[in-house]
Amino acid sequence: MRIGVYPGTFDPITLGHMDIIRRGAKLVDRLVIGVTTNPSKSPLFTVDERMDMVRREVETIGGEIHVVSFDSLLMDFAEREGANVIVRGLRAVADFEYEYQMAGMNQQINDRIETVFLMADVSLQPIASKLVKEIALFGGPIHRFVTATVEADVVARVALVGRKGS
Repeated sequence: MRIGVYPGTFDPITLGHMDIIRRGAKLVDRLVIGVTTNPSKSPLFTVDERMDMVRREVETIGGEIHVVSFDSLLMDFAEREGANVIVRGLRAVADFEYEYQMAGMNQQINDRIETVFLMADVSLQPIASKLVKEIALFGGPIHRFVTATVEADVVARVALVGRKGS
């Protein structure tokens, strides 16, 4: 069985993420979406909220897709899930440089798990969760970057964060 892991913070899940999930799910028998934390990022949503958001968004995609959280080395997580493939999305040259280095390090840790890179659809390449949050925090439109339900989640959270910060 081909098992793939697609890791990320998904804070929030974007149309770019959804593109990679749809395409990645076609390459494996089971796709495990690993929702994690990143110490260098300030999440807008908790891990549980992000997992719920991702689960809701992937409901309509065919194939066997599981959403789980992890807080460990990616390769340890992938091994626990029985994965033989790590799925990563690429948007730009800067992504490639970082991802290439990570793939090399991961291969040093466990050379039985391959990393597969999928280029984001050209129309989705500029989308980044960080930028979606920034646009939303300043009251800008994010409907071109996320689904309507994720947009509602982000707008509601930004309104809540705005009130707490006042």
